[in-house]
Amino acid sequence: MDHLDEISVEELQDALDNVEGNKPTQRLLAAIAYKNGVTQTELAEWHDTGRRTIYSWLKRLDTDESLEQAVTDAHRSGRKRKLSEKEQQKFEETVHEPPVNVGVDAPAWTPALVQQYLDETYNVEYSIPSCRRLLKEAGLSYQKPRRTAAEADAEEEETFREELKKSGGRWTPQ
Repeated sequence: MDHLDEISVEELQDALDNVEGNKPTQRLLAAIAYKNGVTQTELAEWHDTGRRTIYSWLKRLDTDESLEQAVTDAHRSGRKRKLSEKEQQKFEETVHEPPVNVGVDAPAWTPALVQQYLDETYNVEYSIPSCRRLLKEAGLSYQKPRRTAAEADAEEEETFREELKKSGGRWTPQ
């Protein structure tokens, strides 16, 4: 690969000091190793990838832009959201209120309830994990309910707790 002949190991090391992120670092380290005599086949084994990928990493350096820019990927926007910004904002306002306020008989929002609500209100389908993500993005956190004995007498429960404290937290026969 003759195009790496124009780039010195020192230039690659300087670029390595200036990049952030795993991929750009990995690409520059591969280029430095290649300049020091490591073959593309060996690099592919080291990085658990194919020779073609290593070739692409090295080929990226044959450009007029800076080495830091050459090894960094362009921004990828990802998939378009199913809810518009306005709908997303309205949804977030809604989940900050009890479900009863929108006519749903439930004590709290759950991912399954959110899934049903989004389908009925905005006609969009979300998976349960995506509904969890939406709740988290709305600033809500998962709260695990604490179990309580439904028929427990408050006075008996307090007596039990006092006895437990006295015993040092160990179960002891009476």
